[in-house]
Amino acid sequence: MSENQNLLAEQRRSLILDEVRRRGGVRVNELTRKLGVSDMTVRRDLDALARQGVLEKVHGGAVPVVEASTHEPGFEAKSGLELTAKEDIARAAAKLVAPGAAIALSGGTTTYALAQQLLDVPDLTVVTNSVRVADVFHAAQRTSGPRQGAATVVLTGGVRTPSDSLVGPVADQAIAALHFDLLFLGVHGISVEAGLSTPNLAEAETNRRLVQSARRVVVVADHTKWGKVGLSSFASLERIDTLVTDAGLPDEARGVVVEHLRRLVVAGEPDEGADI
Repeated sequence: MSENQNLLAEQRRSLILDEVRRRGGVRVNELTRKLGVSDMTVRRDLDALARQGVLEKVHGGAVPVVEASTHEPGFEAKSGLELTAKEDIARAAAKLVAPGAAIALSGGTTTYALAQQLLDVPDLTVVTNSVRVADVFHAAQRTSGPRQGAATVVLTGGVRTPSDSLVGPVADQAIAALHFDLLFLGVHGISVEAGLSTPNLAEAETNRRLVQSARRVVVVADHTKWGKVGLSSFASLERIDTLVTDAGLPDEARGVVVEHLRRLVVAGEPDEGADI
């Protein structure tokens, strides 16, 4: 981490969290020296990150939180994490969508960011099990009124999860009857051994149905999802066509990804891999 007193709070906290996860813990005096800010600023950042549940404060510093495989953060808790990365990923993923396509967006804060990037793509049919994603399109129509080329949104039924996704038999049956060109899938965790995983068993089954109904699968996930494993796996890496991620993904992980997937897109960097 380089010293920079002009870092925004979000950027600074992202750097702190990366350092905690990479090293297994940090001390306040180390962070003040590396970030070029005061002890008070670092302690406020640690307080904010601790409230989000992503690290644990200890005397003189902080350590990572070891999450149970069943732990499922709510939408609000996740929405405050890696904001810049999610916005970059959303812009890169939106470039994969052609006018008139039938697409699906799963639940999650990254797919929520993607939905906001798709409002001006004409004649889309959007299938989603995310209440938040559906609200993005509906709010845009309420604000601007009926307009030619506005997206047609199909919201599945189901039982609402902490991340505001609709899951369960009702959602599964609705999705199984549909077919779409592209699925944009947010994930809790991604690894070579477990593939794509989630802490919610019902959500895992609904995600399996989404993957089965998609001609191509695009995973949108920031670098912190790499190596994380939830309770239930729902797809192997080989089932994914494209991973859209951010520049924080380590080189070692990039090498593994390109061995298993057809395409890796790193937001803000030249495109890698063959066309999907």
